[in-house]
Amino acid sequence: MALFLKDPAATIDYAVDWQTAYLTGQTITGSDWVVEPQEPDGLSVTVAAFAEGRSVATLSGGCRGHVYRLTNRVTFNDGRHDERSLNVRVEDR
Repeated sequence: MALFLKDPAATIDYAVDWQTAYLTGQTITGSDWVVEPQEPDGLSVTVAAFAEGRSVATLSGGCRGHVYRLTNRVTFNDGRHDERSLNVRVEDR
């Protein structure tokens, strides 16, 4: 699982490219993002979108020194589901 760094004052996009893992023609029909742990002033998803085989989350906030698990759960046009997670460490950059 990858570790990404984020400044607490930054608002930045993170994306999952689902095209690399699935056959051509597969499309995303639903996408949800979950941040763990949820805490006051913690990391939050402010905007979520998906298109053309990618899902994107705009992240803001986060407590300095904390590590968050960001999980993207998607549904595909054939009804299958999958998820990918990444760790985000918040620190001054």
